[in-house]
Amino acid sequence: MTVKPGRLPSATGAISRLAFARAQDAGIALDAILEQAGVTPSQLSDPEARIPVRDQIRFVNLIAEAVDDDLLGFHLALASEMREVGLLFYVLASSDTLGKALRRAGRYTSIVNEGVGLQCTEGEDLVVAIRYVGVRRLLDRQQILYWITAVLRICRMLAGRDLTPRSVCLAHRRPPSDELTRFFGCPVEFGSGDELVFPGDFASLPIVSADPHLNKLLVSYCEEALAGNTRSRGEFRSKVENVIAPLLPHGNIQADAVARHLGISQRTLARHLSLHGMTFSALMDELRSDLAHHYLSDGNLSVSETAWLLGYREVASFSRAFKRWTGKRPREARSSLIKQ
Repeated sequence: MTVKPGRLPSATGAISRLAFARAQDAGIALDAILEQAGVTPSQLSDPEARIPVRDQIRFVNLIAEAVDDDLLGFHLALASEMREVGLLFYVLASSDTLGKALRRAGRYTSIVNEGVGLQCTEGEDLVVAIRYVGVRRLLDRQQILYWITAVLRICRMLAGRDLTPRSVCLAHRRPPSDELTRFFGCPVEFGSGDELVFPGDFASLPIVSADPHLNKLLVSYCEEALAGNTRSRGEFRSKVENVIAPLLPHGNIQADAVARHLGISQRTLARHLSLHGMTFSALMDELRSDLAHHYLSDGNLSVSETAWLLGYREVASFSRAFKRWTGKRPREARSSLIKQ
């Protein structure tokens, strides 16, 4: 019996369909949003149609603004039926322990989602990290809220217990939320990566729906689908940017440190960037410029906070760099960006 990878249910698009339904319920006019995001009605009406991850991120962000819900991704995940993830959910649900289920989530997520990868690390802590593949993490606010919430909901379902993480981190910036704290059972830290951290002994928790015979069959299906999955696993440049962005507030970022995070040598890093027509310093400059616009458009962040997030220890240094990028001072640009 064979499984064709192209016929597996797609998670790349599911969040868009949930956001679309929420906007319809709120009576939002969607034609302009669809056009701006590059998403078509036919993609939203077909549950097997893939929506490119960049389009999904843009679409869900726009819906969040339209319905005035800064936690839209979180709310969508709370209202979702996790079993609709399909085959991948049942692979996890038939595993025997939580650690094994999460390792399989890391291995097989790429089958159903082209832009998100899960990485499970076991030790003193059980860490579930969410990594973006082939897309800049800075673009997103809502999809990651959906994913981090969905992962914890699934873990709780699998273990049959109200599991509480040691910590929850998200890479983007926003004010603390009591609503998130109540759900996760701990404060959510913003600006330091995307991950759930559990006590290490959670890895051995038994799965309440474990079925070794079913699991063996489903794993073989997933391995066949994985072998036939020819979609690109992302551009090298975006991988580098997604390493750099959360490190910027912690000080001067050096190429050798980024190379170590990627598991390659500094020479290999330079060679790959050269193939993309880039140097490390040029990439840093472009990324800081893009992040600066992103942060300045957030009315909750001051110019001095933006400078710190970009790794500048003095606002004057940031102001000179920003004027070089745009010809404007940060405060002038911030006023116009917030009005948009």
